[in-house]
Amino acid sequence: MPQDPKLTPDDMLCFDVYAMQQAFNRLYKPLLAPLGLTYPQYLVMVVLWSEDQMPVGRIGARLGLESSTLTPLIKRLELAGLVTRSRDLQDERKVAVTLTQRGRAMETQAREIPRCVEASTGMDSAEIAELRGRLARLHGALTAAE
Repeated sequence: MPQDPKLTPDDMLCFDVYAMQQAFNRLYKPLLAPLGLTYPQYLVMVVLWSEDQMPVGRIGARLGLESSTLTPLIKRLELAGLVTRSRDLQDERKVAVTLTQRGRAMETQAREIPRCVEASTGMDSAEIAELRGRLARLHGALTAAE
């Protein structure tokens, strides 16, 4: 009777994605260090740089993060003087996050980060666009399968 081959991480798509995420984390760490941001904090800042004064729920929806994950992260950004939080006067449960002047100014410092990351991939713009399209389809399929 033939034996089933052993399953190894090298045979798993999820491991490839996990290893890729670890590589991205290592790449971003020195790029974000001068800003004093972690990668998740950077993502929140990027969302706010694209649209300031956003409810926590919408930030979470944009990033695929739960409020329980976002709230401590946003509190740390507030302690760093980069954002402020304010409750909605009509609905106290809703909290809006707004960039401070310092938070807005940080965008200038962060402008080169995407270009540095893109250059580190060894891919041209078309290859990156194709990969992002494939990843979006994969994400959609996995989300639909949940």
